[in-house]
Amino acid sequence: MRGGGSPIPLSSERSRGLIYQALLAAALAALVAFAWRNAVANMQARGVPTGFGFWNETAGFDVNQSLISFSALSTYGRAFWVGLINTLLVSAIGVALATPLGFALGVARLSRNWLTSRLALIYVEITRNTPLLLQLLFWYNAVLKTLPGPRQSLNLVGLAFLNNRGLYLPRLTFSEGSLWVGAALGAALLGALYLSLRARARRRDGDLRASATLSALALILGLPALAYVVSGRPVGIELAELSGFNLRGGLEIRPEFAALAFGLVIYTAGFIAEIVRAGVLAVALGQSEAAAALGLDRRLALRLVVIPQALRLIGPPLTSQYLNIVKNSSLAVFIGYPDLVLIFAGTVLNQTHAALQVMAITMGVYLAISLAVSFALNLFNARSALQER
Repeated sequence: MRGGGSPIPLSSERSRGLIYQALLAAALAALVAFAWRNAVANMQARGVPTGFGFWNETAGFDVNQSLISFSALSTYGRAFWVGLINTLLVSAIGVALATPLGFALGVARLSRNWLTSRLALIYVEITRNTPLLLQLLFWYNAVLKTLPGPRQSLNLVGLAFLNNRGLYLPRLTFSEGSLWVGAALGAALLGALYLSLRARARRRDGDLRASATLSALALILGLPALAYVVSGRPVGIELAELSGFNLRGGLEIRPEFAALAFGLVIYTAGFIAEIVRAGVLAVALGQSEAAAALGLDRRLALRLVVIPQALRLIGPPLTSQYLNIVKNSSLAVFIGYPDLVLIFAGTVLNQTHAALQVMAITMGVYLAISLAVSFALNLFNARSALQER
């Protein structure tokens, strides 16, 4: 209030607020500029690089697991991409496996079978209440590293072999004509998607028992199999064989990757299970009663009525768990898996001493991945949300 008792004009308050914000922004900019100049001066005084010229320098080290070609003659920039791809690989596998496992455990927690629900409860309590790093070290040191050597590998039905150097699985080999099998598989997947969408439309029209599971499965298995036979069996299987003191051939999954992926899946599934259980319990009881009145048994009511509604509640907290998988994958440094942190923020930083640049790039990558995942899942959540009429 002014001396005359009249209120302060809104424009004056708005101008004052803008001035305060401008002063705060200027103070923050000055603080950042001072910190940057101080850091650059200290780096130059100690001979630490202040630019990104190291990016194209020869790395001089090797990586034991890489999806792209890499050697000691490759550049530090190439090492960055190796670490990033390895991080995205283990994160994608973690999301793909933790989601169905978590959903199954969440539904099991609500089971009327006493043993099933209690076993799911024990799993959830153990995984949620022990540190992830401790679980990773357990799977790596106490489980995988105690396995027998290659000559005494555990033979899994003659197709896979497990030892302290990793898991060896059958690997597909492709020859001329395999493109037709891939095209048939793609067409089968599109056909299965069409059948699924058609069945969903029928359920919306009132036919709650409409399902395309069997027909879609038959299409996915049958069409590629037909193309495989017609094109002359161009896809083969290569098995691992003992050669000297190690196994050769097949698809090798190293212990570091297996321990990290297994630990992330087991740990995150416990949290997803509780999210699923809470989402199902949040659906009004009247929905289950209405489904029973329509003649649906408990399994169909859960699959067709309860879970589709629970997904709207499960989506937002599930996004946080997916982000946690990406960020928790940085614990790979403790078990030797060559992810972005171990390769770029570890080895590259130690060799180049470009701490400011390396850490800025690493933090920016994790920020970009998190924002991309959040954006994609927020779009999905917005589409699945209830719309006001």
